Amino acid sequence: MKRRTSEILLYTGTRGGGYVDCLDVPEGQTVEKLFHEHMAGERMEHFAICVNHQPVDPDTVLQEGDRVAITPLETDEARA
Repeated sequence: MKRRTSEILLYTGTRGGGYVDCLDVPEGQTVEKLFHEHMAGERMEHFAICVNHQPVDPDTVLQEGDRVAITPLETDEARA
């Protein structure tokens, strides 16, 4: 299966931190599969997920060069 490159991802954890990384993702990769691979132990409903600055459904298939932002709806500090 062909791999897509230069996938730019921003993860912001529930503790307010995050990182930017470039990943190779398989062709046909969905947002949901990407989330579960890279955000193990987290629940999707606790995050806002956007691709290219637009909210998306979990079954959205990623394209080469997409920018994915995964941002918590609430931080640990806000819950305290």
